[in-house]
Amino acid sequence: MFEVFASTPEDMGPGKIGAHAARAEAMGFDGLQVPDAIHDGLLLSALALNATRSLNVGTAVLVAFPRSPMITAVAAWDLQEMSAGRFELGLGTQIKSNIEQRYAARWESPVPQLREYVQAIKAIFNSFQTGERLNFEGDHYQLTRLQPFFNPGPIAFPEIPILCGAVGPAMTKMVGRIADGMITHPTNTPPEYIRDVCLPRLQAGFSRRPEHEASEFKLVLGPLTATGSDEAQVAAEWEKQRGMLGFLYSTPAYWPSLALFGWQDKGQQLLDMTRRGEWQAMSSVITDDMLERFVPRGTYRDIADVFKQRYGAFASRITFPMPADPSHDVQVAEVIRELQTA
Repeated sequence: MFEVFASTPEDMGPGKIGAHAARAEAMGFDGLQVPDAIHDGLLLSALALNATRSLNVGTAVLVAFPRSPMITAVAAWDLQEMSAGRFELGLGTQIKSNIEQRYAARWESPVPQLREYVQAIKAIFNSFQTGERLNFEGDHYQLTRLQPFFNPGPIAFPEIPILCGAVGPAMTKMVGRIADGMITHPTNTPPEYIRDVCLPRLQAGFSRRPEHEASEFKLVLGPLTATGSDEAQVAAEWEKQRGMLGFLYSTPAYWPSLALFGWQDKGQQLLDMTRRGEWQAMSSVITDDMLERFVPRGTYRDIADVFKQRYGAFASRITFPMPADPSHDVQVAEVIRELQTA
């Protein structure tokens, strides 16, 4: 049995997210993941929560380092209160060049920095709920002042899940140690990678926390997916994901999953193409064999079985694409029910 969260296109803005969330709720999704890329993830979350009554909404993932932990904690607290406990905070680091050059923020030591960020937010939440003095002092963040005037006070649902995105070994281990779940990158979702690489790293983190906390940890898989009502639509989505993989694998941080299958030279080839400005040709580097490893494929009639076979042994939650055409909602709703009762 999976929890099934709907995905949100990264270019979807504030004007459309409410209707998108309402569709997801009507189709029976357990929740909705909202991005923090082109538009603000916290604003999108607020609008999605306001447009629904039972749907859980989480950021996947909010770029942490450009935001003060206090700014993030206040927003998360407000979203949790307004939604009666339906918000999840998903956090991630992004990459060094984006943090420094796009956000003009500090990139120091990303693993300990994100660890402290999560710990700081938990300390802030505790002060909000209990009124205890805020006294968090780490190497990267120091939060020691919270006058009563600025404390929003306790709420009915103070337990806000904090999930983190992770790719590398040290980050994955750290997330297993302190977070409530891990959101995988799409390049890290082949079953072989989850079994042989990801889970052992998480287990190393679990060994340093109470057993009951580790048992409640959510591993969230969000693969690129090629699906549709017929084979022609599936083939079109297949080619779309070929282009997406070409773009993603031009980033060296995502090469470990290529290396697992002996394809690391493809990553270097794609990186060289970006430097030459050959963006449109990058999809040609991604072979059908690569797509088979990374992209589950099937019509709406078959895709639930494909997901069960690939991920049933590993994941407690998966994300599934919302159909671009609302006339497909009934078919996808049936897929969701099949996944939820796997």
